[in-house]
Amino acid sequence: MPHEDLKIHAFRLKPGQDLKTAIEIYAETEKIEAGWIITCVGSLTQTHLRFANQPAGSKANGYFEIVSLVGTVSTNGCHLHLSVSDSLGRTTGGHLLPENLVYTTAEIVIGESKQLVFTREKDGTTEWEELQVKKKR
Repeated sequence: MPHEDLKIHAFRLKPGQDLKTAIEIYAETEKIEAGWIITCVGSLTQTHLRFANQPAGSKANGYFEIVSLVGTVSTNGCHLHLSVSDSLGRTTGGHLLPENLVYTTAEIVIGESKQLVFTREKDGTTEWEELQVKKKR
């Protein structure tokens, strides 16, 4: 991908902000159609994750370090996975849901392609709306 087709976004969340909601709002505000998380560091006081093959989310309260945030970001839908560690270093992760609340900070860097559009559509391969990658017209 040529350099001019790549845009980098960086922003910081403050205490009490919702990690997923803030990323979705940022994507809408900046009109990001094909983005991905480059990095995220910070801390949370509440996590809300859906673990593998589970129908509902699971919440935890305490103090957690964000050790990884990965996924795709788009005005057409985000798909994000989060890993956090607790005060003993135990790490857990899963599908990011709303209500992951920032403790001190969340420093987020997003890459964006200006040539692509990410959508989420049912394509018959699963029961879910899955990522579809299209060239921008």
